[in-house]
Parts: sequence; structure tokens; C-alpha cells
Amino acid sequence: MVDESGLRAEAEQRLRALAGEHARLRDDQWSAIRALVVDRRRALVVQRTGWGKSAVYFIATALLRARGAGPTVIVSPLLALMRNQISAAGRAGVHAATINSANVDEWDLIHADVERGEVDVLLVSPERLNNPDFRDLVLPKLAASAGLVVVDEAHCISDWGHDFRPDYRRLRTLLADLPPGVPVLATTATANARVTRDVAEQLAGLTTPATSEALVLRGPLERDSLHLSVVRLATAEQRLAWIAETLRELPGSGIIYTLTVAATQEIAAYLRDQGHEVAAYSGQTDPAERLAAEQALLGNRLKALVATSALGMGFDKPDLGFVMHVGAPASPVAYYQQVGRAGRGVERAEVILLPGPEDRDIWAYFASLAFPPEPVVRATLATLAEQGTMSTAALETRVDLSRNRLE
Repeated sequence: MVDESGLRAEAEQRLRALAGEHARLRDDQWSAIRALVVDRRRALVVQRTGWGKSAVYFIATALLRARGAGPTVIVSPLLALMRNQISAAGRAGVHAATINSANVDEWDLIHADVERGEVDVLLVSPERLNNPDFRDLVLPKLAASAGLVVVDEAHCISDWGHDFRPDYRRLRTLLADLPPGVPVLATTATANARVTRDVAEQLAGLTTPATSEALVLRGPLERDSLHLSVVRLATAEQRLAWIAETLRELPGSGIIYTLTVAATQEIAAYLRDQGHEVAAYSGQTDPAERLAAEQALLGNRLKALVATSALGMGFDKPDLGFVMHVGAPASPVAYYQQVGRAGRGVERAEVILLPGPEDRDIWAYFASLAFPPEPVVRATLATLAEQGTMSTAALETRVDLSRNRLE
């Protein structure tokens, strides 16, 4: 029989270490922790940014490890998110390590630490799930010994999320191979009712035996601290001038989102010429420069990062004072995800959208790149139908598609 009052007291103590002496568990946080630690269930938590989803899995990890469970495996999509998670894990009293494309030289040492039981949390990028060596040599051991599996940004395993991270689809294999009784937590702030239902059904369908539904804990998405506004200006030049002037008045530091890599560089250069401390940030920025830029923003040494969506999920700066968009994101969901970076630890944060007439054309262009033209797809399928199973390298020689487009 589990002493739930004692368990909750221990959980509250871990939360205070993580978030401060005045922190108290929310009801749904405790419900999720209890489901994982006591009932060893599968759960989906859909809560707004800044709600404390990471606290759930770090506290659950600490409680499970104290009771002899294996390490927690967290599938996490972005390096910025991993860095913040490792820092938060340390505050919660758990030792975290990560395996991703930026620390290849450390993988062997980390694997050894995991096997010795010295790692409480292992953060893995979704691409590792599709790496042959990792999938065949490392993943089976992790699945056999894991005490908890966490899928962060779990909307990516639903059908609409595949374009963002195709390798999230490999999670079905990982979850299906888990021993009975290993709890699974999926978390996201970005899931409508259909996506929530889809992810919950996938979690439940992978339960062995499949006798219980996944626990779904969904809260409101409102953020009282965010004050949204739209500024419509006729030309790109007018928008730039307005941003340069307005930056002098906005509180604290923030993020200026753009739709393209080129725009991050152009806008950052213009704002620097106007005397503002800003830096460009995108998926093409050198990893060391990206880390330095994140740290500069966290330390308030920059007024803003001019960034693409590469600076997104999980970047945690509680006192971020504003988020500005130069160009509208592709969807309300994407917009909500990005503005959620602001206003977590301040009473008021400004969220400003500066749409342009070119926005629709930009997104139409990106959409045109998502899939090859229909005739090329049909020719590729016909080749496969004729030849049977083929490697990507062999198929590449027979069709008019590059390796990346084929994959």
C-alpha cells in the first residue's frame, strides 16, 4: 500500500527545490505524478506554456528513482529545449545527460554512465530513434531498463506533426517494445481536440494489455499576462522603422520572429545599425553561436534575438518581456506556441504581430517544397512496384529525386 500523503509531501519538497520555496503542486500536476509513480499509467498532459509540465516528469523521475526504478528517457525535439531541461533537472536533484547531434564525441561515455546507473534522465533527440546503431544497439537496452518514458512536444507524433519531426513516428516502436508496467508521459502545449484524441489513442493502443485508456489532463490555454496587438503597415521599410523605434519602449528583452533565415539576418543588421543590441538566430546559425546567443538573451545582454522558429519550443526565460512577429506564422497553433515564450514570470508581456502582404506567398512556397510534384511521386511508386524493395541509394539512381527529397 502506497503512502500517498507521504509521497505527495516528497513531491512538494522536490517542487520547491525546482521552482522556489513558495511553489505548490497544481492539482493536475499531482494527478499526473500519481498516475506515473503509483499506478504506472500512460498519461497525456496538455497544458499552456509555463504551466510546469517539465516539473511533472522531473519530480516523477526523482520519486521513481528513489524507489529503485531505472532511468527516465525523454524524447525532446530541440537543443535549446534540452539545455533548459538539463539545467532544470539539476535543480530537481536528478542527473540528466543528452545524446544529440551536437555531442557525438560524448556518446560512448554517456552510454557507459547510463549502464552504471549514474544517469537519472537521458534526453534523446528523435533522430536518434532512426539511427541504425542507436536503434539496434542502445535503444533495446534503454527500453528494457527505463523507469519512465517521456515524449515531449507530443503533438509531433500525431499525423499533422510529421512534417516537423518525421522521426517522431519511430516512437510507436519504442513504446510498443517497453516492458509491461513502464509508465509513459506525453506532454504538449500545442494540441487541439483532434490531436489530443489522436495522441491519447496512440498511447492507449500501445498499452499491454490494452485494458485502460491513457489519462488525459487538459487545462485552459489562456495566459493573462500576454497582451496581444496587431500593427498593419504598408511596406517592409515602414515595418522595420516602426520596430526600431518601438524597441526603445518595450520592456525587458524579447524575441522578434521572422519567416525566413534571410529576414533574420537583414532585420538584425538594420536594428544593429539603429543602435540596438540584437543577434540573428536560425537553424543555419553555428551551434556554438546559437548557444552564445541564447545565453546572451537569458542574461539580458541582448534586447532581442531576431529568430526563425528554430528558437521555439522549450526556450525558457520567465521574464521575457515581448514577442514580436514580422510576418504571420503559418497557423494559430504555431503562433500560440511562439508567443508562449513570453510573460511566464512577469505580470505583462507585449505580443505584437506585423503581418505583410507577402506572408501568404512565403507559406505557399514552403508548402510547395513539402512534397515532390505528383508525376515524380507516381514515377517513384511505379519504380518500387516494378523493382520491389530497394535501398534509398539504389532508388535514387532510377528517379528524378535527390536523396533528401526521397527520404
